[in-house]
Amino acid sequence: MIYSYTGAIEGLEQRKAAIERALAALREVDAPATAAQITAGGVTEAPSVGRRKFTAAARKRMALAQKARWAKIKGETEPLVAPTPEPAKPKRRISPEGIQRIIAATKKRWRLKRAAAKLAEAAKATPKKALAKKVSAKKQAPAKTSGAPAEGAIAAQAESNAPELS
Repeated sequence: MIYSYTGAIEGLEQRKAAIERALAALREVDAPATAAQITAGGVTEAPSVGRRKFTAAARKRMALAQKARWAKIKGETEPLVAPTPEPAKPKRRISPEGIQRIIAATKKRWRLKRAAAKLAEAAKATPKKALAKKVSAKKQAPAKTSGAPAEGAIAAQAESNAPELS
């Protein structure tokens, strides 16, 4: 009895051709082929991409981290290599001289700010207002005839003695 496998072979070859077409389509989607990448058979070559380079120290850290992950999965509690902690940096402190300089600078800054505020307030008072105050103070008659000056006169005298800063 002679069996004919020709039908089976043809079916498998058709499947093989369909798989190759599907692979070619996937390769085109993944990376578009250039004319230089197409070979005589019509199949594109995979683009040659260099591997990422890591330093030896980085590779060692990655290996230790992977071993630690596997140890955690397996249930081992001991670390493979105890990490050496970096020494803590000493805390920076301000010297007493530095503190005194900061205090002096702050006091100077506030002194200047208060002086500027006084100048600004003095500049707000216009000469016409000061003159009107003096006139209104002089017009007020003293309530008492005793030798004590009236309150309005005292205020006018205080304003006349104040130095003008304009």
